[in-house]
This record gives sequence, structure tokens and C-alpha cells, in this order.
Amino acid sequence: MTETEQTTEVHETTTQPNGALVERHNVSRTSQTSGIVVAQRVVWFIVGVIDVLLAIRFVLLLLGANQGTGFVDFIYGITSVFVSPFVGIFGEPVYGRFMFEWSSLLAIVVYTLVAWGIVKLITLARPQDEI
Repeated sequence: MTETEQTTEVHETTTQPNGALVERHNVSRTSQTSGIVVAQRVVWFIVGVIDVLLAIRFVLLLLGANQGTGFVDFIYGITSVFVSPFVGIFGEPVYGRFMFEWSSLLAIVVYTLVAWGIVKLITLARPQDEI
């Protein structure tokens, strides 16, 4: 599907029996989004969700949140998969104490850069007539 926009305008002018002019304008628009744009949006949405979860993890660790609570344990559990490749680069996280966790910030930066690269690759796959 290509990105197109179709615009139809209808102008009508009529004269009323009392001599007044009445103008009507009907405008309809149709647009379609290309599959490449949709793919780019999906990539950014997925990485955005991961980045938000990692940011929540970072704030919880920074504030020394209690891992015994359900929400905190849930966030730590979900985000551990995304942070695990970066744990140990700047030290291990200590749960329940105030901690500035570099691993979460590094993960956010790396995943955002990877998403940017994927979006650029998708753009390169676009035929020249769609640019």
C-alpha cells in the first residue's frame, strides 16, 4: 500500500427566492499509509514500551523501592531480560537500597540506537517511487 491522499471538493452556489446566495462546500479526503511507515511505527512503539519499562526500573532502583511489593517485583522481573546483557559493566544492582543503576540507562540508549538502525534499514527497503 502506498501513501496517497485523495481530495474531492464540491462547490454549490444556489440563489434563494429572497435573492440570498447560499454556498455549500463538501470536502472529503482519503489517505492510506504505506506498509513501511506502519513497520517503522511498530518498531518505535515496541522500543518505546521497553524504554518506559526500563526507565521505571531505573527510578525504582534509584529510590530504593522494596522488591517485596508486587509491582516492584513485576517490573524487576520483566526488565531483567532487557538489562541482563548490560549487568556487570558498571556493577551489580543492589535491591532495596538507593542505587544509580547504569545498566538500565545503557540498555535504554542501546535499544533506542538499535531501533533507529532498524527503522533506517526499513527505509532503505522502500522503493524510490514511494520516497
